[in-house]
Amino acid sequence: MCTEKPLDNLVGSYSNTAIFRRIAFIGDSLSSGEFETVDENGNRGYHDLYEYSWGQYIARSNGLTAYNFSRGGMTAKWYLDSFADEHDLWNKDKACQAYVIALGVNDICNANMKIGDEQDICATDFADERPFISYYAEIVRRYKQISPDAKFFFVTMPQDTVWRDQSKVEGIRDALYALAKHFDNSYVIDLYAYGPVYDEEFRKKYFLHGHMNPMGYIFTAKLIDSYIDYIIRTNPSDFNNVAFIGTDIKYQ
Repeated sequence: MCTEKPLDNLVGSYSNTAIFRRIAFIGDSLSSGEFETVDENGNRGYHDLYEYSWGQYIARSNGLTAYNFSRGGMTAKWYLDSFADEHDLWNKDKACQAYVIALGVNDICNANMKIGDEQDICATDFADERPFISYYAEIVRRYKQISPDAKFFFVTMPQDTVWRDQSKVEGIRDALYALAKHFDNSYVIDLYAYGPVYDEEFRKKYFLHGHMNPMGYIFTAKLIDSYIDYIIRTNPSDFNNVAFIGTDIKYQ
């Protein structure tokens, strides 16, 4: 009986993630390689340097093409309401074989949006505020229209003993599992359960002010890459036909 956990073995060089030749990374500042600066007057600056994002590290390691469909401060609402349209991200020419979605921090932890539950995934009428899970679900549906057989990976937030309300982090995690259950070809990258705890020692090593340093983005790339590799290795039949995604080749 296999007792391996998703991050027991961190990959090096090529991993099974390389079976995808085009991956889109949808997220906020941590998906964008954002670095935070502080000037002599204490003013903070925020700079998205996409070549330092964990998605681009994964791409370079695996010889694949990665698209940063991300921006510092991104929310699921902003992405769906305007950002994707403004940047032509629903364009079929940009369709991918896989989508890695890492949203929730700015929606829930910073903007206090209602999370919602599985009943809100398909709802269209809301008594008050439209919840996070509904925006997230609509993003997935839009990309399924563009790339029907694509694989989706939903990234949870890790445990954070310094900055985050863990009840909100757990609520986002529950929502992502509900989404993965609802949509086919969908998987959860559960950093909350299997990733490192973001404690003071972790932040000293991998953070620069309120965002990651270069080593932090490389380490995150290893975690995400290894987790996708684990999912593929433990569900091989799910990924037999990845090479045909986005082609005109008929397959069963």
